[in-house]
Amino acid sequence: MTLSVIVQLCALLTISQQAASSPSCVCDLTSSEQPFPHDKLSSVEDGAAKCTGSITRQKSVELDSLLLGLQRRLPQLETDVSVLEREDDGELYGAVSLQVIENELTEILQLMNKLNSTTLAHSRLTSDTAQQVQDLKVEMQQLEVYDSMQVVKSQQDNQRLKRDLDQCRKGHHPTTQPTLVGCPASGICPHGHFLNVTGPRVYTAGEYPGSYKYGSWGRDPKPEAGKENWYWLVMLTSSNVYSNYVRRYSSLSSLIIGVSVPGNVQIHSSNPTTNTIQGPSAVLYGEALYYGCYNRDAVCRFNLTTKSVTSVQLPKGTRFNSKGNFCHLDECYPFTDLDLATDESGVWVIYTTTQDFGNLVVSRVEEGETPTINQTWHTSLYKQAVTNTFMACGVLYATRYVSKDAEEIFYSFDTSTGVERFDVGIQIQKVSGNIYSLNYSPPDQMLHAYSESHMVSYKVVFG
Repeated sequence: MTLSVIVQLCALLTISQQAASSPSCVCDLTSSEQPFPHDKLSSVEDGAAKCTGSITRQKSVELDSLLLGLQRRLPQLETDVSVLEREDDGELYGAVSLQVIENELTEILQLMNKLNSTTLAHSRLTSDTAQQVQDLKVEMQQLEVYDSMQVVKSQQDNQRLKRDLDQCRKGHHPTTQPTLVGCPASGICPHGHFLNVTGPRVYTAGEYPGSYKYGSWGRDPKPEAGKENWYWLVMLTSSNVYSNYVRRYSSLSSLIIGVSVPGNVQIHSSNPTTNTIQGPSAVLYGEALYYGCYNRDAVCRFNLTTKSVTSVQLPKGTRFNSKGNFCHLDECYPFTDLDLATDESGVWVIYTTTQDFGNLVVSRVEEGETPTINQTWHTSLYKQAVTNTFMACGVLYATRYVSKDAEEIFYSFDTSTGVERFDVGIQIQKVSGNIYSLNYSPPDQMLHAYSESHMVSYKVVFG
């Protein structure tokens, strides 16, 4: 190596050492703004979440249900007292009528006690929540001080402008009246056109809160004398698929507070076995329970008086044993192959067959000790795109899942004209994520839903 190269290397090493030993440059940043209190914002978010969780739709519906039960119970008590007065022979009242009134007074007292405790709890909840909301409002106003760029204020101004614009538009364009859904021209619909569904009007967990996820309930559209106000309940007590009895209640208030009189009417001592109930869809009509037969593509009829079971075979190719269920994108409802329904004209069964490629089929079940299939209609609606069906005035309606809070009646099929519609567009507000059975009750024009162990009902609006 030459001397000139060694000298250049030594010079380079000296320069690099000097550069490495030079001091680093540090800048101090001073902000005139106060640090944002993230812990306080987290506290406000937690408080808002607690308020949202404590005030729910279920709590208000629970109170409405109790009031409705009491409202229907008192007129019945007046009627029974009138019967008792007529039976007075001057010295001795009818012992049977006295016992009936005593039972009714006991039920009314239970209902009022539950109503009083629920009202007191709601009053405390309202007071506590109002104070929490006021505290949250003060804290949010304090946090707005840190909004130096006026983002929140701008958002509030935009919301006010949008609200004013919507009101202006509505003023120039009146709200369109709902499209009428036709009832049959044969005159079996005395209420008019199906317009809307409101509610829920009744919401109760009954005697066994949270115990039985699948089932059905409602009223008999053709009751025996003296049973006009009775309700029935079928819970799938074995594997969420099978049941061997129907439970009866003498009034709506009895069902709400969970007092079953006269109790169970048993189909068979074993569960499951031949003739027991399979699937969550059952209906009571003319003191007989109609339901999907155990392990068969047939409709069973259980006479509650004689305790006898008869059945009618459905067409060849009918899907059963959980092969033709109601579904939505996230799940299918097991063993919903056969959907029984009642309306003003009688009993119906909705199902699908291999010949119909999975589309809905609806058949009328004729009354009689041995039921028969009278007429059958075929639709173009795919069954697994549907979550539930029901009949009203001879018209088939189908629902679909919208969200955990809403279901939509989107489809109708008029059996008198054969006209199908896919634009019905009526919303049902849910109290639980899924409705496993849905049936229309002609006596009070209500939709009775069994929703994840809860009994819920909605008012049908006709016009």
